[in-house]
Amino acid sequence: MNSSATATAQTVRNAMNNANALKLGFFGANLSSARTATSAPDRWSGSWKDCLAMAKVADEGGIDFLLPVGRWKGYGGETDFHGSTLETITWAAGVLASTKRITVFGTVHAPLFHPIIAAKQMVTADQIGEGRFGLNIVAGWNEGEFEMFGVAQREHDERYLYAEEWLAVILKTWTEERPFDFDGRWLKLKGVSAKPKPAGGTRPLIMNAGSSGAGQSFALRNCDAFFTSMTGARIADVTDEASIQASILEDTAAKVAGVKAEAKSYGREIEVYTQGQVICRPTQREAEEYYHWANVENAEWPAIERMLDLRGVTRENTPKDAYARSAV
Repeated sequence: MNSSATATAQTVRNAMNNANALKLGFFGANLSSARTATSAPDRWSGSWKDCLAMAKVADEGGIDFLLPVGRWKGYGGETDFHGSTLETITWAAGVLASTKRITVFGTVHAPLFHPIIAAKQMVTADQIGEGRFGLNIVAGWNEGEFEMFGVAQREHDERYLYAEEWLAVILKTWTEERPFDFDGRWLKLKGVSAKPKPAGGTRPLIMNAGSSGAGQSFALRNCDAFFTSMTGARIADVTDEASIQASILEDTAAKVAGVKAEAKSYGREIEVYTQGQVICRPTQREAEEYYHWANVENAEWPAIERMLDLRGVTRENTPKDAYARSAV
């Protein structure tokens, strides 16, 4: 395949093999309770049986992608929110083997996976899915999880420098036909040989969700997609629902435009992804009632407070109304 054809094939792959301007996916299905910290009895199980059934419905229904969360321990509470999880690359391989068109990501903590092993795992999943695997890179996150592995997290900005070196090795294993050496700051590798390559002469779509300046810069330099929160920056300044929604929409549009403009300063194009909670009920009133019942009346507060604390948001340093909105 010549370079022009390869570039075209990669563009098609990054577009998840369709022309949909708005891509829709399911986020966090590999986790118990998925993305809702609730003790509601009908919360998501995260079991393989349910994941497989969900994936087949999503594939047949036209959903574009499935994005799992890399999680190694729960957040506590009555249900131990996220206490039961399926590892994401092997999860993706199973899903890819059972679907036909949907893109399936693996979410990989760069400091916990040796790049040669990770590259081989991801190529295996990509071969199974005939070019439908995607990589979501995590540079560092939950201190308690890293302690489980006996791995100390690097200083914040240095995490992304390591992730960039890690990704450089991954990309070389996916593209170099001859054995190569790698002499990096952290990774010293000799005679690296890796076959086969990703499917179709292309490579997996690469995503990152770094929220800091260093994280966003890493994503814009190295990734095809940037996953970010779209909570309105001025939510704390407004109180009525209509104003909150207007603020979120305005801030979201500005943030997406800013991310894309900054990517162009690196000579690159990037897509922007975010998350939201969808509740389907016959009427608006029933949807709102269920939302309140699941997210407020049955909220897993110990787990929610633990997650907020990891982001530096506490009851002591945040206005009461803003804290409540952050939690739900």
